Amino acid sequence: MHRLVPRSGYPNSAELLRKSRALSANSRTLAVNGSRYVSNEAERVSTEYDVVVKEAEVGSHIIPVALDKILPHWRQEQSCVGDRGDNDVYLCNSHINAYFDKGDSVSARNLFDEMPQRNSVTWACVVSGYNRNGQHREALLLLRNMIREGVFSNPYAFASALKACQELEDSIGKLFGRQLHGLMFKLSYAFNAVASNVLVSMYWKCIGSLSSALRAFDDIGVKNSVSWNSVISVYSGAGDLRSAFKMFYTMQCDDSRPTEYTFGTLVTAACSLADVSLLKQIMCVIQKSGFLSDLFVGSGLVSAFAKAGELSYAKEVFNQMETRNAVTLNGLMVGLVRQKRGEEATKLFMNMKSLIDVSPESYVNLLSSFPEYYYLAEEVGLRKGREVHGHVITTGLVDSMVGIGNGLVNMYAKCGSIDDSRRVFRFMKEKDSVSWNSMITGLDQNGCFQEALERYQSMRRRDILPGSFALISSLSSCASLKWGKVGQQIHGESLRLGLDSNVSVSNALITLYAETGYVNECRRIFSFMPEHDQVSWNAMIGALASSEGSLPEAVSCFMNALRAGQRLNRITFSSVLSAVSSLSFGELGKQIHALALKYSITDEATIENALIACYGKCEEMEECEKIFSRMSERRDDVTWNSMISGYIHNELLPKALDLVCFMLQRGQRLDNFMYATVLSAFASVATLERGMEVHACSVRACLESDVVVGSALVDMYSKCGRLDYALRFFNAMPVKNSYSWNSMISGYARHGRGEEALKLFEDMKLDGQTPPDHVTFVGVLSACSHAGLVKEGFKHFESMSDSYGLAPRIEHFSCVADLLGRAGELDELEEFIDKMPMKPNVLIWRTVLGACCRANGRKAELGRKAAEMLFQLEPENAVNYVLLGNMYASGGRWEDLVIARKKMKDAEVKKEAGYSWVTMKDGVHMFAAGDKSHADADLIYEKLKELNRKMRDAGYVPQTGFALYDLEQENKEEILSYHSEKLAVAFVISLGFSAYSLKTIVLSASGKRSKMWEGAHMMMFRPIMTMDP
Repeated sequence: MHRLVPRSGYPNSAELLRKSRALSANSRTLAVNGSRYVSNEAERVSTEYDVVVKEAEVGSHIIPVALDKILPHWRQEQSCVGDRGDNDVYLCNSHINAYFDKGDSVSARNLFDEMPQRNSVTWACVVSGYNRNGQHREALLLLRNMIREGVFSNPYAFASALKACQELEDSIGKLFGRQLHGLMFKLSYAFNAVASNVLVSMYWKCIGSLSSALRAFDDIGVKNSVSWNSVISVYSGAGDLRSAFKMFYTMQCDDSRPTEYTFGTLVTAACSLADVSLLKQIMCVIQKSGFLSDLFVGSGLVSAFAKAGELSYAKEVFNQMETRNAVTLNGLMVGLVRQKRGEEATKLFMNMKSLIDVSPESYVNLLSSFPEYYYLAEEVGLRKGREVHGHVITTGLVDSMVGIGNGLVNMYAKCGSIDDSRRVFRFMKEKDSVSWNSMITGLDQNGCFQEALERYQSMRRRDILPGSFALISSLSSCASLKWGKVGQQIHGESLRLGLDSNVSVSNALITLYAETGYVNECRRIFSFMPEHDQVSWNAMIGALASSEGSLPEAVSCFMNALRAGQRLNRITFSSVLSAVSSLSFGELGKQIHALALKYSITDEATIENALIACYGKCEEMEECEKIFSRMSERRDDVTWNSMISGYIHNELLPKALDLVCFMLQRGQRLDNFMYATVLSAFASVATLERGMEVHACSVRACLESDVVVGSALVDMYSKCGRLDYALRFFNAMPVKNSYSWNSMISGYARHGRGEEALKLFEDMKLDGQTPPDHVTFVGVLSACSHAGLVKEGFKHFESMSDSYGLAPRIEHFSCVADLLGRAGELDELEEFIDKMPMKPNVLIWRTVLGACCRANGRKAELGRKAAEMLFQLEPENAVNYVLLGNMYASGGRWEDLVIARKKMKDAEVKKEAGYSWVTMKDGVHMFAAGDKSHADADLIYEKLKELNRKMRDAGYVPQTGFALYDLEQENKEEILSYHSEKLAVAFVISLGFSAYSLKTIVLSASGKRSKMWEGAHMMMFRPIMTMDP
């Protein structure tokens, strides 16, 4: 037998009496703690209760002093207290309780076993002690022995046993708990508040029965505050928050005084409802009840208000609290960080650290505040983060809690110092899943996409299961890299882990498949999602808006979001406006504009920019100008770019240039995207001189080496006919992106230099830095078409899906159709169109009709079919009727030509004349075929006759096959002699080069380069740059 030696001598009678009273308090505390967390469903059964057959394992524990050495003195103390028998039991109970308080359950059990006499308190002390020390099975076994000996008079033992059943949460705990409930009915303890409070908790937390918990509550004879707390906690845990507040009202009517636990549960419930007004009402009740300064209640209120974004109320409660701790501080700091008020969070921590014992979690919150510095420079937050890093290293906190290391990784990544983030992660002694998630997310946010995926792979090799954040960041990296295959593998892993149903993961998958062109996968994932949030709708609308063939569906998805009652934000409106602008549907754009006004978000620059872009594409420049004039100080680079692009799209080039000059006058600095926009404008109209001026401006702005400006320059020079300049600048670019390669490849293809285009494509693949995309293959297929490389073209077409995972789009099918048509493979062309997975569009049918024109009447039926489809799709386009007439004329079918022209007349359409124009120092000079409106017409025609005579002498023979009229040979030659291109060249030569300087000659869109250019070049001894816009 052992005895307990107190730290300061032997216990006196007063101390033993205090310990005896503490036993009752501990038992009541057990009941209160059991009632704070409540559980689930089981039937009330009164059945045999002796079911636990497994004996408890008794461990051994050695303490420095044995009880048998102090037992004589302990017995001597009993004479000071009273009757020997009662006092011996009383002192033993106190010692048992003291043993359990020190965690020495073995000595407590030995003392219990050696007691010659026990009472009900003795049994309750041991059952409660086992339960407090986590030995729940031993507690139940002892209760079984108590029942066998016929000791039933203490409800506290039953309360402790029910608590043990609740903590076990297995089949034995559930069954034993039900049997105890049956026995309590026999003993009338089911109506005792002490035991029944824990019974309510046990039924909800252990068994999960709401109805059984409520029946146990109803059976309590006299309900106390703990009883009401228990049932309120039950309703709150079940998600029935309305009933929880209703029960609180009933509690007040029952004259039961709420406690701090009551208000703690209600504050949590109101916070989960996200009802700020309800939270404010609860605060008034708490203040009236005098609990506002309570540490437990006050901390809960501070945290709830902070999470709800009501920082003024959170600060008010925080300041009224008499006592604060780290939990209170952390709650307010989290709210400040969420509101991006990092400076205030840092200041709060510095003010409180000397007043309270800050926890490691406080340092984690402090670290998260530095990236959210708003009013100060980002470098300040990073500097302060490094100071805290040094402090946690000096104090040893960095190794005491893995969360601090995770906070450092996250802080450095969000502050843009990804190298420091890597370093902290590398030297962390212990890493958990959050560590890996933070590192992967940080790499993704800092543009290190490939490394993020490598970290994800390393994490999986260590058999660490990824969380939703790791999956989301990895999928985001795949989307940024356009690595569809890798993204599909991660998608498969999310399916195996059961995380695909997570809303955020599904949203990331939609974004991934949208970026890699798999719109059907986006639709499938969206349809299988159990619920959709705002991000889901935005991602789906954005995916459809980015797909040319799904633009109407994007608008339909937007309407479905409205019908679903989804709250729309600026991202939603930006995406749908992008779809509307691509559709050029002005009326729908105005309706969405009106809806944006209803949502009161039209004052945001993002929405205004989207509206300008939309109206610009819909040829509503007046609306653009109205919005632009209202923006005033809100104008950003996107605003100016959108306005300039709108002017250019609507062929208002002078206004675009005026706006650029206005920007420069205001001191507005043109960024790389603005230079690219202006260069694209000059490229679209082949204004080489103006383009070179912008080039010079970009050099002065030190943007010549920028990849965006450089790519635009390559595109501009190639479209303006100066392929030599384009190639020189392309080779000098320090960094090339997909736009750079695509511009140069397309430039070669546009000028009929297919071999060079294909060689450059091979160089692009060998470079390995930029994978080919859809635009690349448009240029490659176009090059094959111009070079007549049919087999090579088909090889590249098939490699799109086989080698690069790119689904061919309608424009690629159009290029292949053009390839076959130019090669004269009309049978293969017809077969290719019939096997297309999508309906041919206008461009493909026009390509087919053009091919039939060049075939001199072969496959006229195919040409007629193409024409009929064009008449259905574009009944008002005169070009379709002209092409049909040309097909008949090329085959000598003049009667059919007459019928085609009659159809054109009946349709009341008229072909616009083709123009060629020359850009000179004094302006632009335009010419049409047979045009005599020019001021120098006589001189031009005289010079043209001279040129025609010289070319005939040099062996030039007019190609009268292009004069598609039923005329004599001489008449055909006369018609060709006055083509707009020839008039333009004659004008330039007639002026001479001393007074004027020839810049560019641009041919009409419908014209064809004549053989005259070669002869003109030889006579003029200088290059003439030509361009088909």
